Amino acid sequence: MNYDAVIVGGGHNGLVAAAYLARAGRSVLVLERRGEPGGAAVSFRAFDGVDVRLSRYSYLVSLLPRKIVADLGLAVDVRRRRISSYTPVGADGLLVDTSDTEATRDCFGRITGSSSDFEAWQRFYSMTTAVAERVFPTLTEPLLSKAELRARAGDGHAWNVLFEQPLSVAVEENFADDTVRGVVLTDALIGTFAAADDAELRQNRCFLYHVIGNETGDWDVPVGGMGVVTGELARAARDAGATIVTGAEVTSIDPDGLVQYRIGDDSRSVSGGHILANVSPSTLAALLGESPAGTPEGAQLKVNMVLRRLPRLRDSRVDPRSAFAGTFHVNETYSQLATAYAEAARGQIPSLPPCEIYCHSLTDPSILGSAEQAAGVQTLTLFGLHMPARLFRADNSKARAEALAATLASVNSVLDESIEDCLWHDPAGRPCIEAKTPLDLENELGLPAGHIFHRDLSWPYAEDEHQGTWGVETAHDRVLLCGAGARRGGGVSGIPGHNAAMAVLRAH
Repeated sequence: MNYDAVIVGGGHNGLVAAAYLARAGRSVLVLERRGEPGGAAVSFRAFDGVDVRLSRYSYLVSLLPRKIVADLGLAVDVRRRRISSYTPVGADGLLVDTSDTEATRDCFGRITGSSSDFEAWQRFYSMTTAVAERVFPTLTEPLLSKAELRARAGDGHAWNVLFEQPLSVAVEENFADDTVRGVVLTDALIGTFAAADDAELRQNRCFLYHVIGNETGDWDVPVGGMGVVTGELARAARDAGATIVTGAEVTSIDPDGLVQYRIGDDSRSVSGGHILANVSPSTLAALLGESPAGTPEGAQLKVNMVLRRLPRLRDSRVDPRSAFAGTFHVNETYSQLATAYAEAARGQIPSLPPCEIYCHSLTDPSILGSAEQAAGVQTLTLFGLHMPARLFRADNSKARAEALAATLASVNSVLDESIEDCLWHDPAGRPCIEAKTPLDLENELGLPAGHIFHRDLSWPYAEDEHQGTWGVETAHDRVLLCGAGARRGGGVSGIPGHNAAMAVLRAH
């Protein structure tokens, strides 16, 4: 059978591409290996007998353009978090409240001993917002050259800070306090194993994508969980006429458009005018029978928890409901991040793992069943930094247990009680906690070495001859990359899916 487009992988980007192409009248087939579409952007009842729908792999939404939501008619609701972050500091803590500037100023002064870091904070994030307003709209346009994007950004100093010099330079020049420096740096390390002064600027690229989403850099809570987002995308694609087949594992792709796949023991084939690969570049290379370029490596530990109540803080000034409503930073000072990176680079699990946590259910209790809501249950999702896949290669199960134990000890070091004592238990008496290493993500989702961006993030501009392209092209005219590994990919954004669809539609 022939289709105008065959999309390999039914994650959120593949669904975005399918919806755009089907709405334009193209015949579209989506082949998804797992039993449901959505990829990493799905919700699960992860614990038997517990009615809590966790966003198991990806948690928050920032980079999904409002343009895509409007174009596809998605009934997606996201809620802004008033509390940006909370960072315990001894028996005190740094609370960044986006709705109370004076209280945040006072808190900075109490923690750092002066107002200078707060004033620097205001200047620094005013600068990133100004860049976001100019750069983010370009992500759904043909690629600009580096010179064109620099002109669009319009601020030579900001360009140097974000695009040209290691982020460590700006962090150390602008901020004096170790805690404040660490809070700024963490956005550069989500899913990226790099030092603050990495000469390849991987940390800068990661930071850029974390501060430009929808021209604000806000990270919002998807109401109903991440599965609602991909559920709406699947609905939009099907309503437009796309066919989505689950349980279909693609085994090979021919550059001329033939796709071989398997459902159970049944081998099948289909032809497409275009093949859109919503898989990692290394997976695409394998399907084409080619050698992959580069070896990506994920670097995070993901921990999902259901609690009977939020834990007590050492800081009596702050309600735990405020502390956990935003991003709760654990042992993520600038110096602690550097130590953890050095330990992991030497091949050992960090002695005091840095991590960050947030509580979805505080902003959106709809993910909880009625009994769980009545009991006061809350969810916590934890993202551990500097946990590269290399630490888990020898014995994933053993290393997972060691990494989880070290991470929980790190969390407990900043609380007034043990997090384990707050865990909810399922009907069989088992604590509701699970950990996912990079190798677990590779096995479950096909992410190469667990890399949540499929490979290192790219700059959102064209390199040389690629100016004016969509950043999704491959060496084969009929094969396009529409996953997170495309240029301007990464995160729950739909941008590569949109851009791959535009590349197809604008080619005719």
